[in-house]
Amino acid sequence: MKIKKTLLTGAAAAALLVSSLLAPAAATATAPARGPGGGAAPPAATLLVSGLQQASGSTIGPDGALYVVEGAIGQVTRIDTRTGVKTPFVTGLPKSVIPIGGPIDVAFVGRTAYVLVANVGDDVPGSTRNDVDGIYRVDGPSSFTVIADIGDWSLKNPPPPDIDFFLTRGVVFAMEPVRGGFLVTDGHHNRVLKASWSGVVTEVEQFANIVPTGLAVRVPRVYMAEAGPVPHLPETGTVVSFGLKNPQPRTVASGYSLLVDVEFGPCGLYALSQGDSPGQVDAGAPGLPDSGELLAVNRNGRFSVVADELDLPTSVAFARHTAYVTTLNGEVWKIGDLAGAGHHRGKGCAVTRGW
Repeated sequence: MKIKKTLLTGAAAAALLVSSLLAPAAATATAPARGPGGGAAPPAATLLVSGLQQASGSTIGPDGALYVVEGAIGQVTRIDTRTGVKTPFVTGLPKSVIPIGGPIDVAFVGRTAYVLVANVGDDVPGSTRNDVDGIYRVDGPSSFTVIADIGDWSLKNPPPPDIDFFLTRGVVFAMEPVRGGFLVTDGHHNRVLKASWSGVVTEVEQFANIVPTGLAVRVPRVYMAEAGPVPHLPETGTVVSFGLKNPQPRTVASGYSLLVDVEFGPCGLYALSQGDSPGQVDAGAPGLPDSGELLAVNRNGRFSVVADELDLPTSVAFARHTAYVTTLNGEVWKIGDLAGAGHHRGKGCAVTRGW
């Protein structure tokens, strides 16, 4: 396991308002070397796609393709996972004037796509528009319908006074379908919300400054990644779980900084670390280049490294035994043969199966 050694400091606030100017292009990504105990070879990481613009959330669609949001151009892009061919899926979505925003996550319910849009309201510095921060249903290649105005609800229902925030509509970051609607994380207001199909928004849980990011659901539990406050110390990078009826989180695993996603894959639960925090920087600076890691979540409360040296990863999606890692600088890396790689201490899927 790659040990995180840096103890860092920084300013507090919206930890995921990242700057693409700090994101140099990646040259390579590798899986960790085989441990002293031997075992199967680590999974290989290969570049599938490059040239995406401000890529963040991703998902596998009902057709087996990968769908990735491109916030800089207000688009969701379909990617053939065999060939890497990119085609626009929906265009014309609102864009943000800051480096993260516009379409920020995507999910399917049946064959219908939904897009989470962030940072497009008039509370964003420099914005000349007031579009809706919330959930959009995709109706066609260039048509969509707002089903939940989360930004307006957040404006009218601010977090408690002890939460330090400056964007009144929050920063929605990830969404996950659940019965009756969607769960949504707000990494700026530090809470999880639920948006119903009819557009009713309610608060599921208000947290302290833990910066909630990615979500995964395995009924009746919800799993959530926490980037942790600035400074992003490894001990504050945490995966927690909670139930919707009694949303009291319990720690599942911790020990890696800047966790930005959590998903179920072929060997159970996985988390994605954007890497080491760069230290005393403006709030929301991304991780250090080439320090991101795909992690398996073990049942002993620790992580095992599946692949490291990833450059600023933002989300991960799984199809069968393959992971697709999207990065802030517009790349998708394909990491194959996860179930056969023996990345759980040489035991294949044995350690995490059962999450």
